[in-house]
Amino acid sequence: MNEDLILELLSSNLLYILGAVLLVIIIFKGIKIVPQSEKYVVERFGRLHSVLGPGINFIVPLLDVARHKISILERQLPNATQDAITKDNVLVQIDTSVFYRILEPEKTVYRIRDVDGAIATTVAGIVRAEIGKMDLDEVQSNRAQLISRIQEAVETAVDDWGIEVTRAEILDVNLDQATRDAMLQQLNAERARRAQVTEAEGQKRAVELAADAELYAAEQAAKARRVQAQAEAYATQVVAKAIREHGIEAAQYQVALKQVEALNALGNGDGKQTIVLPAHAMEAFGDAFKLLKGRL
Repeated sequence: MNEDLILELLSSNLLYILGAVLLVIIIFKGIKIVPQSEKYVVERFGRLHSVLGPGINFIVPLLDVARHKISILERQLPNATQDAITKDNVLVQIDTSVFYRILEPEKTVYRIRDVDGAIATTVAGIVRAEIGKMDLDEVQSNRAQLISRIQEAVETAVDDWGIEVTRAEILDVNLDQATRDAMLQQLNAERARRAQVTEAEGQKRAVELAADAELYAAEQAAKARRVQAQAEAYATQVVAKAIREHGIEAAQYQVALKQVEALNALGNGDGKQTIVLPAHAMEAFGDAFKLLKGRL
């Protein structure tokens, strides 16, 4: 009895039940909640219709389909090694790493199939082209500038794919053993040259200082001689003036003074000395003492 009643109710309300179920399905199909780290590419009848951003979105059920779910997080390509030849014909191996993220999924989905492979191939070609414009020394010393140029070139190449290259890095620049040996020899030769230059400059500086010292000594000796000559000239001038004013007695006085000074110098000599003087010399000393005594 109860089963018949239930069947009768279901049969009479089947249309409403199916309608309610269909409505629930349509509601669920028409609501899309997109995570923060993703974007959905929606197609309508197989064609691009819209791109759904993070949050809650509404689409037309049964007509619109979220065909592609694209992560917009930053990605890193696997580290790659490619050979390149520098401007001065040196073979180098460049280890690179590239980081990128997808900004416009509709371009990435419909314009390129293998994103990682396409970017890796583009980076390899650009690295070879940029390395070929530089000498080995420039590659080693201007790595930051080289990285900047590679990143700009890659960004321009992948712009049509809706991709942003956030960072490009050159991890290492490797050389073959023969090139390393040649560079080591060149480095040792350069060090030896610098040592020789430093030694030569030191010797040159020592010669210059010695010459300056000799010149200084000569200048000082000349100054001393000039002062001495000026003193002697002044003394001669004083003696000449005294002679003009006092006559021959002033001259005799000066001669007697010099004789006494000479005698004192002989007596003050080191050791015991025996001095033999002629008779007229002793008379001259006696006259000198008389003159000095008369002056006193």
